[in-house]
Amino acid sequence: MSRKIRIGVLSVAKIGITKVIPAMRNCANCEVTAIASRDLNRAQAAATSLGVPKAYGSYEELLADPAIDAVYNPLPNHMHVPWSIRAAEAGKHVLCEKPIGLNPAEVIRLMEARDLAGVKIAEAFMIRVHPQWLRTREIIQSGEIGELRSMHCVFSFYNRDAANIRNRPEYGGGALMDIGCYPIQAARWIFGCEPRRVSARIERDQEFGIDHTISGLLDFPNGQALFTTSMQMNSFQRVQFFGTKGHVEIEIPFNAPADRETRIFVRAGTTDRTETFPVCDQYTLQGDAFANAVLGNGEVPVSLEDALCNMNVMAQLALE
Repeated sequence: MSRKIRIGVLSVAKIGITKVIPAMRNCANCEVTAIASRDLNRAQAAATSLGVPKAYGSYEELLADPAIDAVYNPLPNHMHVPWSIRAAEAGKHVLCEKPIGLNPAEVIRLMEARDLAGVKIAEAFMIRVHPQWLRTREIIQSGEIGELRSMHCVFSFYNRDAANIRNRPEYGGGALMDIGCYPIQAARWIFGCEPRRVSARIERDQEFGIDHTISGLLDFPNGQALFTTSMQMNSFQRVQFFGTKGHVEIEIPFNAPADRETRIFVRAGTTDRTETFPVCDQYTLQGDAFANAVLGNGEVPVSLEDALCNMNVMAQLALE
């Protein structure tokens, strides 16, 4: 294996083309060396524009390339597990977009494939490596805001495009799968345990058949997390954590900008302060964290065991 982990990308999905691949060009420990599409022309166009050396006209060709160490999988939700399993079977490590699968059973299948192949597989929750989140967690764990009692989150955008994959239930569309997974991941991580019970109120689009808005309540042993995610509300995102002695608020929690500083607002007792974080790209940080794990320097930020717990909560909420 080369000093840098050589990554192949499955598909020309928008998140890969616009965010992840450009960010990985700045990684210290990995590099994108190939991209595949079921349309060779699209793969070649993406490779040319992004400076990727190789382009393939099928996912199978990329997985057969012995020069590829790992795969980044930004395919639609219903293709996450099938192609991540095929990548593992080909001996490739996998960084797969969230949500990792459609249901807990799929995640278990992927865990079995990982263990059989002896590869690393990670769920791509980039927030887990961003300094603003790491600092927020540090403040809460230090007891500076007292005992954590509640998390509040709103995350929304507006999309009623019938052709958009997020509005296609057969492809794993809907607000819970697309963005609801974020506050669930954040709450479990910050509270440091699994919820004892969950409940939700869901509004469905009668034309598309997807959940367009979901409000959830996660009941943890030491507090509660409340969130609303919607694909039919004005674009907005904010997260707040409330303790017995203060609170922390993350200004742009999920789509943290890569071209300007980010901020959190802290109240500890009667004192307010703002903490500012230097410009960084959470996708670059994610790429290096994944590569470090592949190189044997620590574990992946979000393991399949963690992904299964997140999917279990999502599955329970979907039944409400």
